[in-house]
Amino acid sequence: MKKPCLFFDLDDTILDFHWAEHRALSRAFREAGIEPEQTLLDRYSDINRSQWELLERGLLTREQVLVRRFALLFAEKGIQTDAASVSRRYEELLGDGHRFLPGAEEILRQLQGKARLFLASNGCYAVQEARIESSGIAPFFEDMFISELIGADKPSEEFFRRSIDRIPDFDPSRALMIGDSLTSDILGGIRSGMHTCWLNPQGRAGREDIVPETEIRSLSELPALVDRLFER
Repeated sequence: MKKPCLFFDLDDTILDFHWAEHRALSRAFREAGIEPEQTLLDRYSDINRSQWELLERGLLTREQVLVRRFALLFAEKGIQTDAASVSRRYEELLGDGHRFLPGAEEILRQLQGKARLFLASNGCYAVQEARIESSGIAPFFEDMFISELIGADKPSEEFFRRSIDRIPDFDPSRALMIGDSLTSDILGGIRSGMHTCWLNPQGRAGREDIVPETEIRSLSELPALVDRLFER
């Protein structure tokens, strides 16, 4: 039987992006003379998420998102600092080091032999390349699709079409998109005719307009899910 294709998001699916974000933001802010209070970091995360969602809808470019999130934060908080400079320094620091989500490395190792693994990320190439190298996960994946190189962003059909075109003998009925974002990972998987799995460790409320086929709280549930979906 043909092995299934498993598409993994990277941030907050395999690697702990919140840890990396907090670490890089705190240092970038301090270097700019800004005290990285938790309320400021939390507000940045909210603004950042909203800007990436605008990118996913095709309303902003990647370059606009990278600076605009800081410009909006600084304007809201009355901080007189150059947003572009802080953005550049933050991106440099974001690729420094990594931390796996619980059990992620073990699950990749467990699934590698029974499925074809692929990475599908909307992150900036330079940052993701550094984090992939630091974590040593590249050998797990048959191919890695990063939006900046693909020339399209999740959840667009173009991102998935260009990625799928690089996979010999691809069958969407034997493919699964796994990720933490409904608007990026799950919607993209649905549009591409794949099975979808929402990683939702915090038990967040879902959305009526984007309904994943399956939902898990931990990556430890994934091997059994793959068996149920494809070993039949």
